[in-house]
Amino acid sequence: MEQETLEKLPVKFTQGALEELLRLKSDRPEDKPFLRVGVKGGGCSGLTYVLEYDAKNDKDKLFTLSNGIEMAMELSHEMYLVDVEIDFQGGLNSRGFTFTNPNASESCGCGTSFAV
Repeated sequence: MEQETLEKLPVKFTQGALEELLRLKSDRPEDKPFLRVGVKGGGCSGLTYVLEYDAKNDKDKLFTLSNGIEMAMELSHEMYLVDVEIDFQGGLNSRGFTFTNPNASESCGCGTSFAV
């Protein structure tokens, strides 16, 4: 499967997110070399974000991030994730990855689920 470049990524990563993903990459199992970005059903608003290291499958489109991490995204998930910005917050009050989705028609109070 052909790899896309950073310019063609459907999602955007902040510098903080890229740095944290590199840090987490050293902890991932060898059989899960790809960063999976996607969605799944659930949460208060209907869909939740997926961000985890995983193996690729035959439905995936592959990308390479600017920091060298290889990313997999199912083709059917791309429509939900176009122009989503993924950031990492390292503060005391909010710690973890955050998603800013301009396509969401609603989201829950904690920001982990959305609807389109």
